[in-house]
Amino acid sequence: MIKLIVNADDFGYSRGINYGIIDAHKYGIVNSTTMMMNMPGVNHAVELAKKHPALKLGIHLVLTCGKPLLSDVLTLVDEQGNFKNLKDFINEHNVSLMELEREWTAQIDRFLDFGLTATHIDSHHHVHSIPEFLPVIQRLSEKYNLPVRRISEQPVQGVPSFTDLFFHDFYGEGVTHDYFHDLSKRDVDNQSIEVMCHPGYLDFEVLNGSSYAADRVKETSILTSVRLPDNIILL
Repeated sequence: MIKLIVNADDFGYSRGINYGIIDAHKYGIVNSTTMMMNMPGVNHAVELAKKHPALKLGIHLVLTCGKPLLSDVLTLVDEQGNFKNLKDFINEHNVSLMELEREWTAQIDRFLDFGLTATHIDSHHHVHSIPEFLPVIQRLSEKYNLPVRRISEQPVQGVPSFTDLFFHDFYGEGVTHDYFHDLSKRDVDNQSIEVMCHPGYLDFEVLNGSSYAADRVKETSILTSVRLPDNIILL
């Protein structure tokens, strides 16, 4: 048997994405989502989450989208006060880990302040996998007793993994109707698998702020219509 978690990233990004995630849960195979706590759709996502308690909720730590929750994290932002982009964080090495930990702590605390229960931590653009940030992830995982998404065959060092395996290829050209049936062809029996997905509907925020737009609608269509093989069970 294959034990499957289908996790929808970007809950809280916008109302369009929120509704896509909820539809993919209510009418499809999405059984987990992770929430961005600094985006315009957060309050709407919280409202929907409380109406659908069967949907597992994690925290999608943000460092490359929108603005931080804190105003005094200068090494994380550009001149306009927005988070820097991913290339900046990969190529530059002047990030204050103290500022990073305070910002990510604020994001986790905001999630918890809504009365929500977290299942795990992951991050937008997988920034938690940047090697320099490992000490921060280790401390946050221990402080909040939360497992962390693994983003390769190797687990994140020093923290419990959310699942045995993580697949990120249900994305772009990899979004096909056969994707979940083809999981059985991989050597994954008797393991827990997380498949990352990005369902959503198009709205102003998506069309003007996300480089991944129309494919979200395609994902939603597949995730709400696919039927899993008998050897795959949703956790």
